[in-house]
Amino acid sequence: MATRREPRFKLCRHLGVNVCGHPKALKRADTKSKNAAAAAARTGQKVSQYGLQLMEKQKIKAYYGILERQFARYFDMAKKSSEMTGVALLKSLECRLDNLVYRIGFARSIRQARQLVSHGHILVNGSKVDIPSYGVKVNDVISLKEKTRTNPLVESNFEGLVAFNVPYIEKDKAQFSAKLIREPLREELPIDVNEILAVELYSK
Repeated sequence: MATRREPRFKLCRHLGVNVCGHPKALKRADTKSKNAAAAAARTGQKVSQYGLQLMEKQKIKAYYGILERQFARYFDMAKKSSEMTGVALLKSLECRLDNLVYRIGFARSIRQARQLVSHGHILVNGSKVDIPSYGVKVNDVISLKEKTRTNPLVESNFEGLVAFNVPYIEKDKAQFSAKLIREPLREELPIDVNEILAVELYSK
């Protein structure tokens, strides 16, 4: 299974957004950004339109922990949707099983969530699903296997609700489960990205 392995904090600082969700990811980013902005002002450097488009595409890939080939596949599917391509792209990525495991709070990062899924710790509607890219549908219930519920790390993650409180996910703390109650709206997605620029880049 292909996965992103670059240093997470360095990637966050490069992109200028906290794509990994760690509270210390951007600790040094403000200083670096100010220095970079000052240097750019002195030299008269400007970021090209292509550079802006590329940066937004990289953000999307980093937020969801996917690689180029996976991004291209999701983009091709989004183009066939009746919705705007960028919105359809983000919705399909948001409803990946590994991402929802992260959003629910079973894991502290998308990498940890993917590991939980691939190691068979996650159930969808009571059946084991070990494919991180599995597309979760509305009303699907995601839960932990019985044995995994006693794992101290996973338990503290979920009980502490360290991840996200998003309106399209309904959590049941007593059952260590959550349900995708509806499709997410674009404005509800907890990501800082301009998907229109990414679509422009891929539409060339």
